[in-house]
Amino acid sequence: MNVARVLRRIGLSLLVVLVVVASVAGGTVYFTIRASLPDYTGTVRVPGLDADVQVYRDAQGIPQVYAQNADDLFRAEGYLHAVDRFWEMDFRRHVTSGRLAELFGPSQVSTDKYIRTMGWRRVAEQELPLLSAESRRWLQAYAEGVNAWIGEHSGRSAGLEYAVVGLQNSGYEIERWTPVDSLSWLKAMAWDLRSNMGDELERARLLASGLDWEQINELYPAYPYRSNPPIVTSGAVVDGTFQPTAVVPQEREGAPPTRRTAGGGGGSPETGDEAAVRAALRGLGGRLDTLGAGLGSLPQLLGTGEGIGSNSWVVGGSKTATGKPLLANDPHLGPAMPSVWYQVGLHCTTVGAACPFDVSGFSFSGVPGVVIGHNARVAWGFTNLGPDVTDLFLERVRGNTYERDGEQVPLVTRTERIKVAGGDDVTLTVRSTVHGPLLSDQDEDLRAIGAKPGVDAQGVPTQEPQTADPAYAVALSWTALQPSRTADALFTLNRVANFTEFRAAAKLFAVPAQNMVYADVDGNIGYQAPGTIPIRGSGDGLFPAPGWNPSYDWVGTVPFEQLPYTYNPPAGYIVTANQAPVREGAGPVLGYDWDTGYRSARIDALLQAKSAAGPVDADDMSAIQMDSWSAAAAELVPVLTKIGDVPASARAARDLLGRWDLHQTQSSAGAAYFNAVWRHLLRRTFDELPDDLTPDGGGRWFLVVSNLLRDPDSPWWDEKGTSAVEQRDDVLRDALTDAADELTGRLGDDVSEWRWGDLHTLTIRNQSLGTSGIGVIEALFNRGPYPVGGGSSIVDATGWTPAEGYEVSWVPSMRMVVDLADLDRSRWVNLTGQSGHAFSDHYTDQVELWRNGRTTPMRWDREEIRRGARYVQKLTP
Repeated sequence: MNVARVLRRIGLSLLVVLVVVASVAGGTVYFTIRASLPDYTGTVRVPGLDADVQVYRDAQGIPQVYAQNADDLFRAEGYLHAVDRFWEMDFRRHVTSGRLAELFGPSQVSTDKYIRTMGWRRVAEQELPLLSAESRRWLQAYAEGVNAWIGEHSGRSAGLEYAVVGLQNSGYEIERWTPVDSLSWLKAMAWDLRSNMGDELERARLLASGLDWEQINELYPAYPYRSNPPIVTSGAVVDGTFQPTAVVPQEREGAPPTRRTAGGGGGSPETGDEAAVRAALRGLGGRLDTLGAGLGSLPQLLGTGEGIGSNSWVVGGSKTATGKPLLANDPHLGPAMPSVWYQVGLHCTTVGAACPFDVSGFSFSGVPGVVIGHNARVAWGFTNLGPDVTDLFLERVRGNTYERDGEQVPLVTRTERIKVAGGDDVTLTVRSTVHGPLLSDQDEDLRAIGAKPGVDAQGVPTQEPQTADPAYAVALSWTALQPSRTADALFTLNRVANFTEFRAAAKLFAVPAQNMVYADVDGNIGYQAPGTIPIRGSGDGLFPAPGWNPSYDWVGTVPFEQLPYTYNPPAGYIVTANQAPVREGAGPVLGYDWDTGYRSARIDALLQAKSAAGPVDADDMSAIQMDSWSAAAAELVPVLTKIGDVPASARAARDLLGRWDLHQTQSSAGAAYFNAVWRHLLRRTFDELPDDLTPDGGGRWFLVVSNLLRDPDSPWWDEKGTSAVEQRDDVLRDALTDAADELTGRLGDDVSEWRWGDLHTLTIRNQSLGTSGIGVIEALFNRGPYPVGGGSSIVDATGWTPAEGYEVSWVPSMRMVVDLADLDRSRWVNLTGQSGHAFSDHYTDQVELWRNGRTTPMRWDREEIRRGARYVQKLTP
């Protein structure tokens, strides 16, 4: 989030305050910092409770909650979330409702406009009455618990962040929590995990920048089904229902994708309307960049990046020492301080119809229940399915109307008022078509270029911009803007007892669409793909569609009965790591922009090797989570080591690669050099791309470069701006040299002393106040840098962006291994710590565990929990 301008003013003010306070009354600084730190012991009155609630916290401050009824259970969870994380909750609800300017002033008005235009909170308000009566009651109970805490805290007693914000916005008052605040957070989840919208916009921008269709297709190659298998390796839709054991037609396996390739090559011919869109996009040209920049500036509460995804896999009892399943999960999200996850156990003292919860796992502060974890019978995990659930539509707008099937129809409008701290209120008019809100209205450059698109009404390019109507605008269709019952799914999932009930919960899980893995104490394992996934009348969703032609509209959603699943597959295990869910042609089109499968293929290979050597145990699962072997290096290093005529300055570095084991550990010299070579290789090879569309280095780019390695004369190897015509080996030689020169300058002349962890560091930043550019503020809330291993498209997925350097930009945000033979042998770890208070003992007490691949007990039995408790507290009415 860009709040730097405001925070610089806050930072200067805070610096003055701290200096004065330190010199006049040093004890006040200590009091300000410690005022909001909670006490985890004793008896605490919590208004609204019906009966006493017992809370045990372990050495990491993780609470296990025991209540006599479900309402009190969620009241207690709301209270405890607020105790540890209320600033995070308050900040999130300001993001999701488009009210950041109320906190940070005028600098956040543009961000609020984008979010208000999409209407996240408006959709959440529409969802509340759709939920079951019990879900609404539990959401309200959760809100009552949060409000019990709010009633006793304000200003600096609510958190150090409020002391900082108060220097700029002294009139800010905390509002009461509502169920809609919780539902709105689900929209932020869906936004950050929305799949291919960025790819769709990037393709349009590449086209506008002058690349032709063939070049764009080379940058977006089809999924490699033969080398990297999908999640469900058999099965197909038969008579309208997915059958896990059905056989996929062999002639389709490994065939080119059925998508329409850009420009029609190899697919269906381009229609006249598609040609008009293509011409209009070229007319919009670089102005599309502003839409991408605007959307990219929205706060990323989970994170973005090509590597954003997750690993999860489940191993059946036939391959374990106990005869019961093991389940592992580690979601890959943007690093945040505190971690996005909050660990908790929620237990009814007597489990039955009146109080059906007995569950432990990872929750989101601000949302009741457990998102990932296990109950007494079933464990589950998530990875991002990544279907195509967004489309951009190019609309022809005249005044307050837009073209629809040859006619002008009125735009739907609404007016909203944005309150601004330290400034005047801002009035926002949101315009929408049948496809959704006009995102381009919130970008002045796009609105201007829309009126002068450089094409005529038929989409034919012209020499001069057109001043006559129609103007072009960009509308967003997104499944998360349709009200759903995802909150019902979370409550239902926490109570499932078998695979049938698990699938019933999945059916309610609309957005974000996730791969869901399953294991139970009876020995069964399974997988289900849920989600609201659109069916398109025409087009493929890869590029913006012509909004004026109704044949490109969504005509429905994929029936749940046609979504892939598997139960106790013959392989004895299931791997999901954002790869394609099924083979091409096995069912309805769910999307195209899957992760390219390097992580899933590696996990599959490791599971095969470990099960061949003997039974798989929980330690094996944890070891796989920390695997740092690079599939990209396995393909590229043999080519690099054969490059001749390398300058003397780079030969010692190149020789590292020949001795390297291809594992990207913190201490590896070979990993340091290989990643530097990769960075410079991308920079030289793809210098034709606009500066802000340079490769992010993830799995898709490994596949792109892999294809190019087999084509030494490809035009991509020829560098822009040189008189020579470079070929593959020329660019590889230069990349080897560039990397050696860079690391010599950064890490010294002795190549054996280079360390990947010296380059690849993790700084965990506070999402709201951690990017101010003011050292005194950042020092309060951020932590790091920490050296780490791993990398992009590696199982230990500490991703990085080559254009920006080697610093980590997405991480395994937590790790969990559940042992269904004995739930007390389950293990877990969070990225940071349980507390959101910057000077709490539990702010970063799990970082070193996480960084070194260690975990802590995920205790289940109440007596074990009681014996292991460091803190004991009673919440009383």
